[in-house]
Amino acid sequence: GVRRAAQRKLDQELGIQAKQVPLEKFQFLTRIHYKAPSDGKWGEHETLTDELVDYILIIKSDVDHTPNPNEVQDSKYVSQEDLRQMFKDGNLTFTPWFKLICNTMLFEWWDHLDQGLEKYQGEKEIRRM
Repeated sequence: GVRRAAQRKLDQELGIQAKQVPLEKFQFLTRIHYKAPSDGKWGEHETLTDELVDYILIIKSDVDHTPNPNEVQDSKYVSQEDLRQMFKDGNLTFTPWFKLICNTMLFEWWDHLDQGLEKYQGEKEIRRM
């Protein structure tokens, strides 16, 4: 289900081959229902139904990537601190949902990526944002 979809999207959007992100390495963390305000360019609102709630999975893997220019404007490997600084740069743009997830969850998960991520896995409740 969602692991296969994640694997497929990584290939479609970032050119990451399935063999580099095996299904069994994906870890389910949570599901989110969110509203991201529109700035005229971005705006999303998913309704609260099973097929429209976003699933958040995490994987740590060495990968090669070739981003699809129709999906991704730019990409680079960054540290957590690099990403925090990038959010402060007014010349850079990010989708609102990405900033929302980073600021409410991702940075905390990142701190536990190598040890202690288990306590965040398999949430039963849908997070409303």
